[in-house]
Amino acid sequence: MTRLLITRPMPRAVTERARTDFAADIRDSTAPMAQDEMIAALQDYDAVMPTLGDAFSAEIFAAVPRPRCRLLANFGVGYNHIDAEAARAAGIAVTNTPGAVTDATADIALTLILMAARRAGEGERLVRSGQWEGWNPTQMLGCHVSGKRLGIVGMGRIGQAIARRCHFGFGLQVSYIARSEKTLDFPATRADSVQALAEAVDFLVVAVPGGAETRHMINADVLAAMQPHAVLVNIARGEVIHEAALIDALAQGAIGAAGLDVYEFEPQVPSDLRAMENVVLLPHLGTATEEVRSAMGHMALDNVAALADGRDLPNPV
Repeated sequence: MTRLLITRPMPRAVTERARTDFAADIRDSTAPMAQDEMIAALQDYDAVMPTLGDAFSAEIFAAVPRPRCRLLANFGVGYNHIDAEAARAAGIAVTNTPGAVTDATADIALTLILMAARRAGEGERLVRSGQWEGWNPTQMLGCHVSGKRLGIVGMGRIGQAIARRCHFGFGLQVSYIARSEKTLDFPATRADSVQALAEAVDFLVVAVPGGAETRHMINADVLAAMQPHAVLVNIARGEVIHEAALIDALAQGAIGAAGLDVYEFEPQVPSDLRAMENVVLLPHLGTATEEVRSAMGHMALDNVAALADGRDLPNPV
C-alpha cells in the first residue's frame, strides 16, 4: 500500500479516505514542516501532501539524492513553496488542486472589496467598542461600489471569477492585465501594463500566482499610480505586493484602502498594518469552507491514487 504523509490536519472526509486507501500518516501540527521533517518525508514516504509554508526547496531535494518519494500532491492551487524544477530533477512529480479553489477565493475577493469600500471592518469595531452613538447622515461614508472600474492583475480562473461577479453583480467596468488576450463572456479591456491599469481603476485586485516572476509586482511605482480613493485587494500571494511600500502608500493617503487575505511574511502581519483603520485584514480565508477544503483534499488524493495505480496524474504542474 502506498505510504503517504499529509502535512496538516484535514477535513474528516479527507482523513477517512486517506486512511482507508493508503498507509497514511497525518501530522497533528498546523505549523509548516521543518527542514529535517521534509528530508525525512522524502526518504520515508511514496507520496507527500504538502501545503503553503512547506518549503520544499532545491536544498531539500539535494539533501536526499535517492528519494523514496515520487509525488508531492500539493494541497492548494499555488505551489510557489515548492521548487518544481528541482523536484522533477529528483524524479518527483508535483501536482496541485486547480478549479476547486476558484469560487471560494473569488468570494473572498468580493468580501474584501465590499468591506474595504464600505468601511465594514471599521464599523464592526466601532459597534463592539460600545462607542457608537447612533445613525447620522454623514456617519462613516465609504465608497460606492456599483458601476465603478475594476482592474484585475492576472486573468486566470480566479481572476475571471472575480471579474464575472463584479460585472454581472455590481455593473463594474472590467480591465485586466494578462500574458495574452482573453476570450471572456463579459466585456473587458486588456491594459498595457500594471501601472496603466492601476491609474485607471477604482478597485485593483491581485490574482496572479506567486513566485519569483511576480514578487513585488505591486511596488511603490504601481501604488503611486493608483488614485487616492482607490482600493487594493490581494487574494493571491503576499509577496506579490511590496508590503513596506503598501504601508507607506496607506500612511501617506496615496491610496484609499486595502483588503488583504495574504501577507508577505505570513503569518507575521506588521503592526503598522494592524493599526490602520482603512485596512481589512483576513487570516488567509480564501478557500476556507468545509466543501472547498474537502474538495481540495480529495483532488490531492486523486493524484496519489493515480500514482499508486500507475495512471497519468490528473493535475501535474
